[in-house]
Amino acid sequence: MKNVSVEALKEQAKELRKTALAMIYEAQSGHPGGAFSAADLITALYYREMKLDPQTPNWADRDRFILSKGHACPIQYAALGSLGYFDREVFHTLRKEGSILQGHPDMKKCPGIDISTGSLGQGLSCGVGMALAGKRDNKDYRVFVMVGDGELDEGQVWEAVMAGNAWKLDNLTVMIDNNSLQLDGTCDQVIPHLDLTKKFEAFGYETYEIDGNNMQEIVDTLDKIRESKTGRPKCINAHTVKGKGVSYMENQLGWHGMAPNEEQYKIAVDELERGF
Repeated sequence: MKNVSVEALKEQAKELRKTALAMIYEAQSGHPGGAFSAADLITALYYREMKLDPQTPNWADRDRFILSKGHACPIQYAALGSLGYFDREVFHTLRKEGSILQGHPDMKKCPGIDISTGSLGQGLSCGVGMALAGKRDNKDYRVFVMVGDGELDEGQVWEAVMAGNAWKLDNLTVMIDNNSLQLDGTCDQVIPHLDLTKKFEAFGYETYEIDGNNMQEIVDTLDKIRESKTGRPKCINAHTVKGKGVSYMENQLGWHGMAPNEEQYKIAVDELERGF
């Protein structure tokens, strides 16, 4: 853990949103809604919580992060670039042919990506494997996996959840970016999830339910998880706002996967800078 204040983390989250927005605008392609809902959680992980070395991306003892909802990758790329995993000029190449910043994270191209994702439902299985390997190799690294609430429609997720409990992977934390929207509608319209916190409790997880856009709550929860001695895998059910930080994007399904035009971009930059 790094000694970074909540106020500094809030400011960093704002900068990451601005960087991700610029990338999506320049590419005229991407997924701003889910990137912005996840921004505060990702900021807390990369700038305070996780043990990392940008100069040695494959350091064996690093903490692992898997963005299972891979379409939200511009916000992860913004963090990696600002931390020095690659030159910031690369931001201008999002989704271009040959770029290390593809439309979904590619571990063979981009430093700092621990597993390639994009086909929804698979990331947690990879995280369970990483956490189990850490246990068997007597490593003390931790594995954080961010899943989308829409992604939880996938059956493979729940097989992985069961496996995490079966092997008592207390080095595994599942983070649900619970913004209530997915590509085709609200999550309740597509497949109701009911109470996700109770579901994970029933599967044997130590659970936390928080406001995933409240940095103080995020930091407090990660502190509790770090000190936990229950011996169980963890789950943070983080209620978030899709498009958080930009008035015309917030809770709007259409901004799941759409790039702003020039006027919209200028409005969004202004609102992110000053708060709306």
